[in-house]
Amino acid sequence: MARRQTKLAAPYLRNVRVADPDATFPEGYPFTLPWLTPDFEMAFNQPVTILMGENGSGKSTLLEALAVLAGFHTSGGGAWSGGALSDQSGDPSALAARFRAGWLPKVQRGWFLKAQSFAAVSDVTAKDYLAFSHGEGFAEVVTDRMQGDGVYFLDEPEAALSPRRQAELLKFLASIQNDGSAQVIMATHSPILMAVPDASLLRITRHGIEETKLRDTDHFRLWSAFGHDPEGFVAAALSGDLENLI
Repeated sequence: MARRQTKLAAPYLRNVRVADPDATFPEGYPFTLPWLTPDFEMAFNQPVTILMGENGSGKSTLLEALAVLAGFHTSGGGAWSGGALSDQSGDPSALAARFRAGWLPKVQRGWFLKAQSFAAVSDVTAKDYLAFSHGEGFAEVVTDRMQGDGVYFLDEPEAALSPRRQAELLKFLASIQNDGSAQVIMATHSPILMAVPDASLLRITRHGIEETKLRDTDHFRLWSAFGHDPEGFVAAALSGDLENLI
């Protein structure tokens, strides 16, 4: 029997907020992230949402919390039935335990793809992905698993993909954005993957989370500076003068 498809178009996860704004956060990471305040809330308005920011901004931590909140294991893979979330600081699911999600409708299909650990996820080996190179195997997982309605989380997929493979993933994500057949939430440093047309691009800084445009990101400006003048870029990097390129 064919699986019944969700009738409503993505996004399915519509918003996330702190469940109890009056509760005191535990000490320690991730509750020390500056954008995490009692009134924290974020909305998802497009089938594809892209999280970007500098190292240490908390984008992967946020993505992981969203994935756990949606029912996936912190190590990646499919839906998880491992029990209640921990509320202890330092535990990977601690942040998710403080969140409340708004769904329309609630979906339990999807996948949490982590480039650095996908080979260790047991049900990945249902197909012989390990017969491919790391990048090819990851690309196969993406195209095989991200089929039909569901919510999919991608954590820095560029770590496993060449620029050409990133361009192929860009095309795949653009098709999802265009037809609303699934929801994708992705954390990335790649300007190529940030370029999904009409996707929601969110910049995470110590001041909060804000919508931005590709050309306004430091990632794109540095990437463009390198492409325009590789030698000048290297000279600026070696002299510690990258700020003048942004």
